[in-house]
Order: sequence, then structure tokens, then C-alpha cells
Amino acid sequence: MKLLEQTRQACRTKHYSPRTQSSYVRWIERFLRFHRDAAGKWIHPRDMSAEHVESFLIDLAVRRRVAASTQNQALNALVFLFRDVVKKQVGEFDAVRAKRPVRLPTVLSKDEARRVLAATDPGSMHGLMVRLLYGSGLRLTECCTLRVMDADLDRGQIVVRAGKGDKDRVTMLPTTLRDAITVQVERVDRLHQRDLRADRGWVQVPPSVEHKRPSAARELGWQFLFPSRRCERDQRTGRWQRWHTHPSTLARVVKRAACDARIAKRVTCHTFRHSFATHLLEAGYDIRTVQELLGHKSVQTTMIYAHVMSQPGIGAISPLDAHGSDRGSTL
Repeated sequence: MKLLEQTRQACRTKHYSPRTQSSYVRWIERFLRFHRDAAGKWIHPRDMSAEHVESFLIDLAVRRRVAASTQNQALNALVFLFRDVVKKQVGEFDAVRAKRPVRLPTVLSKDEARRVLAATDPGSMHGLMVRLLYGSGLRLTECCTLRVMDADLDRGQIVVRAGKGDKDRVTMLPTTLRDAITVQVERVDRLHQRDLRADRGWVQVPPSVEHKRPSAARELGWQFLFPSRRCERDQRTGRWQRWHTHPSTLARVVKRAACDARIAKRVTCHTFRHSFATHLLEAGYDIRTVQELLGHKSVQTTMIYAHVMSQPGIGAISPLDAHGSDRGSTL
């Protein structure tokens, strides 16, 4: 079995997400090509040492000047390669690390968020998804991979399954979106019934569910709430299945809506998650509550939103505002 295929198999064994699997394979391939170009021949990881890892990471930081998160992603892939695929100890290494800058998140004001939402069609599937990003604080992938069963209309909540860090959590379902969710479920039901009549209607489910209940892959509850327009054949099973809408499609919708709303800030899907957290804090909600809704492991991660609130907690007044008598003067 080739090395990259062994990597994919090891990722599947550990139930890593397809995105993690793709990322690890891509970084390992870059690592191998880097040393092939340097040595003029392919070198198997079994014949490598800590120096090989160091030289690759240093090249990323010094020559390519990648972001710290990018270098950390490459490091995680190489640790996985040697620990779980090659099963070899390479020892400790000391590489130049890319400096992680401190950045504040981009946050929309309530008026800006309203303008961006107004620039999308509220009756469309993507319009509903954008409103969920802001109204529930979902990550882009979390929104795209929601299942029909994850929207609990009676309890007014959304269940996020296998989110970042492979953790489940519960977040709010805005009351104003319940009717739209109901309509979307009806759309998915009609589409699913049509797929079943065409001997399709399969969907990918977690391996544990597929093993215990093979029929779950054709049940309505496991269908993606925001399905793709077309079915694709699964290379592993040969079944025709319907995937969820691609994240890049929603990203384009948000970018176009921000442009139509004439928002000067850089607006992405994740900007709505930042705005969700900040606006809850501005409304007086406890930071622990916001932490649970976002699914942050540490409250320190959530604390960053306290620095971008419209009225920061430091309570300081600008010296310009303090001189009320000088407001009409020219500086």
C-alpha cells in the first residue's frame, strides 16, 4: 500500500473528518516533495530523522513566510505521519516557528448585519443559511453539514454534531427562523422522496450508525438539511448519494451580499459568528453562556469578543469627548 493511501486509511481508522484527511495528505505530499527536490531522489519517512522535519518547518517559516496556524497544521500532519502511519520515533526537534500575531475579529454592527441579511433572499436556502450563521453562531461547515434531525423546532435549539474538536453542542434556534426551517424540511422531504423513487436517496452517515443501522442512510432524519443540487456516486459503496451544499457556495453568497450592502469591512461567513458572540455580550449575556453556545473549550477564547464590543468594559472616555466645550472648534 502506498504511503499516502496508508495515511488516508489511518485517518479513517481514527474517524478524522474528510477535511482533516485531505489536509494531512496534502502536507505529507509537500513534505516528501520538498526533500525529493533537496536530495534529488525520493526518501521514505522511515529513513528520515528530526532534522528532516526541522528543515521543512524552517522553510515554511523563513522562505515561504506562512502564518503560524499554517505551520502548526503542517506540524500536526507530520506528527501524525511518523506516529500513526510510519510508527517511528524521530525524537525532539527545534525549528523556527512562525510568529502567531494577535488579531481582533472583524465584527459587524447590528445595522451592518441587518443590511447584509437584507441583501440575501430570505426565502432561499442560502438566505436561510446566512441567517443561521448569525442567529445561531454556527461555523460555516457546521451549518452546511446540519441534518434534518438536528433542528429541534419544539425545543428551539440546534444540535451541532461532531463540531470542531469532534465535540457535540447545543445552540439556539432563532424563533423567527422556525417557519423557514419547517419549509426547508418539507423541501428536503420532497427531494428525498424523489431520490428514493429513482433508487437513490442515500446519504453518508457516521460509521457507527452505518454499522448498527444500515437503513439510516436512507431515512429523512439523516438527510442533510441543506442538500446539494445533484447526486454523486460514492466510490467506496457505488451508491448514488446526495451530499450537502458546498461551503464555497455559501461563502460566495455572503461575499456578494456584503458587496451589495456596501459594507467596507471584509465580511466572511465566520464574521457572522464573531458578530453573534459580540452582540450577545453587548446585550448583557454571561460570557460563560456565550462560551457554551460557541463551543469554545476555554473561556479565554471567548474573552476576545469583550475587546470588540461597542462599549468596552474599561469605561474610559476619550479626552476629546471629555472637553465638551471644544466640540465646535477646529483642530
